[in-house]
Amino acid sequence: MGLWTGLPRTAEAQDELVFTGWQRLTNREMALRLSASTNLYCRVEATADLVQWCALATARNSGTLNYTDSAAPFLDARFYRACPVTGSNILTGDHLVTDDGDVIIHPINHASFVLQWQDKLIYSDPVGASTLYQGLARADLILITHEHSDHFDAATIAAVKGTNALIIAPRTVYQSLSTALKNITTVMTNGQADTVMNLAIDAVPAYNLTTSDHPKGVGNGYILTIGGKRIYISGDTDNTPELRALRNIDVAFVGMRPPYSMSVAQAANAVREFQPRVVYPNHYRDNDVGKFKQLVGTDLGIEVRLRKWY
Repeated sequence: MGLWTGLPRTAEAQDELVFTGWQRLTNREMALRLSASTNLYCRVEATADLVQWCALATARNSGTLNYTDSAAPFLDARFYRACPVTGSNILTGDHLVTDDGDVIIHPINHASFVLQWQDKLIYSDPVGASTLYQGLARADLILITHEHSDHFDAATIAAVKGTNALIIAPRTVYQSLSTALKNITTVMTNGQADTVMNLAIDAVPAYNLTTSDHPKGVGNGYILTIGGKRIYISGDTDNTPELRALRNIDVAFVGMRPPYSMSVAQAANAVREFQPRVVYPNHYRDNDVGKFKQLVGTDLGIEVRLRKWY
């Protein structure tokens, strides 16, 4: 176990960014604490061999930064360092290392989140008005899973889309769009695949088994392939055979909130079946994600990341 700050070794620099402590939690995750000057952006990085470092997260400091490494229980050794990040339009969030640059994962609210890859911003189910996206760059690509208001809001889409933005959506969403938004939208149906902005997109089934809230064939989940990594977005779905049959998923965003989507127990059961390397529970309002993490367990090596969605 080691900690470094990645700043020049001057008194002034050390005052700006420094590790002030660490703690091995009872679940073997590692809790790190850093002190930094207000509004300083920093990147926390990790390595197992002190040679190849990878970014874990980019964060904006407001005096003290706490970061919990939920991958630590699955590793024999882990060293950490922190480096300042400068520039404009810095997006905070977790990093996914790919063969073609990092993807930064930035939760927004409920089912909404933003991905940054290279110079592209990908918005998933943006709703809740533009104020939730204040300070973020405009969207280059917008993914909509289905037509319900907690996943689809045309006014928010119009507010966050970039000048040359593209939209991917199912037919029911397309039918509700203005002519201007229809002109930049590609309709995808379950089982269809496309390549947009040099990333591969697969539309996968998302539906309920016992209710009519989400009929089969109407809504989409999505798998994005970026730099050899596969990112799954569940939309609203039950623990379906198609979900359980997924394989080789690096990061999964899995919603849970019955009766519209899975219960905590059903979601954990599904995740233990298709075994993503990392899973973010979202869309879980009033449900116990701590219980979800407990049910997923650690025996399969699945990293559960609990982030602030509400």
